Amino acid sequence: MTRRVARKRGLFRGLGLGVALLAALSALTGCATSSAPALTPGAGSGGGDRVVRVAAAADLKFALDDIIALVEKKNPGIRVDATYGSSGTFLTQISNGAPFDLFLSADVSYPRQLVEAGLAEKTDLFPYAVGRLVLWVPEGSALDPADGLGILASPAVAAVAIANPEHAPYGKAAVAALEEAGQYDAVSPKFVLGENVAQAAEFVSSGNADAGIVALSLVLSDPLQGVGRWAELPLASYPRLDQGGVVLSAAQDPAAARTVRDTMLGSAGTAVLKDYGFSLPGN
Repeated sequence: MTRRVARKRGLFRGLGLGVALLAALSALTGCATSSAPALTPGAGSGGGDRVVRVAAAADLKFALDDIIALVEKKNPGIRVDATYGSSGTFLTQISNGAPFDLFLSADVSYPRQLVEAGLAEKTDLFPYAVGRLVLWVPEGSALDPADGLGILASPAVAAVAIANPEHAPYGKAAVAALEEAGQYDAVSPKFVLGENVAQAAEFVSSGNADAGIVALSLVLSDPLQGVGRWAELPLASYPRLDQGGVVLSAAQDPAAARTVRDTMLGSAGTAVLKDYGFSLPGN
């Protein structure tokens, strides 16, 4: 069941694993944390940078960082300031006027709601990926994730990490998978809720949870490869995680925001998404 991505992407290369995990995951433990210092037009190294402020689902952290590198290499005048967190929380923040240009959600229904609310145009709505869930246990655990969600009911398991289903699409999907497996009643009292799916992964990697139901894209990232063992959950066991984005009507530079979108949807961007375990829309 376990798969690994053969190509290393270079994130955190040269750092010790513990340092890498701390830097990569602790930065995502809040509902919205930025991957870079806040930029304003003209504040970048070029003195006239076009800044794109992106609100992105936490499962995109490592994949989008790679895509941002592609954007900035090909378009030297554009700088991307990405903030990662829970899609549902971003929906609330953007609805209340948070200054973002591009919203990349783990649930395409959230950007659709922004279109319906008049905060974005329908023509600027786009699907970009389909997310996938895994059952993940720390290295050294006696549990075998290939045995399925039933292992979480074991008395040896005291804490199970998932994203908060109140506002995180991966948390909702985890609950649905447990219900499909007939394990929800036995496992839900053990929940340790992360503000987003990256925080749920941190709970497992730090030893604060005995297992977690998290995003495939996170366990395939350089910092988490080899940290634990995982098995992908059947796609039919939870609602399809159709992910989508939208360029917001309030974008300060809509053309630059669309450049980020187009890079993500182009051949190089979709190759990155596939490397991190995402399926593409329509597949």
